[in-house]
Amino acid sequence: MDSVEHCRFNDQLYAIIVRASFREPGITFFSTPELSQQLAYMSHPKGKSIAPHRHNKVTREVHYTQEVLVIQKGKLQVDFYTEREEYLESRVLAAGDVILLCSGAHGFEVLEPLEMIEIKQGPYAGEGDKTRFPEAPAVVKRIKGPVA
Repeated sequence: MDSVEHCRFNDQLYAIIVRASFREPGITFFSTPELSQQLAYMSHPKGKSIAPHRHNKVTREVHYTQEVLVIQKGKLQVDFYTEREEYLESRVLAAGDVILLCSGAHGFEVLEPLEMIEIKQGPYAGEGDKTRFPEAPAVVKRIKGPVA
């Protein structure tokens, strides 16, 4: 299994999954400039210095919330849907995996007791921030990823 997966459906990027097994020296960016969330992996040797810095005020326009989930413990099934609420397929994430949800719609099923961190743009707009819809029946779900 690849340690980085770009989940595309009809040439649209729905998510980027970085598995716990990913290892590369230096800095690796997974997200592209047009995404409103950046996702990167950093690996540096002892003694590496990163110069002190501050971030400048930059006005950005965000149209859709993009979430990053960091799985700390357990297993989570991510179900991908189109904007028209049609089920596509699923992935299973395990401890150490990270996913950037970029577009489309999604649902989740906890397969093992789960601890995760969610990172997204804020502030949260409450129920006006999302539209809920019925999930696809389990019999139609196509699952990829570490299930065992």
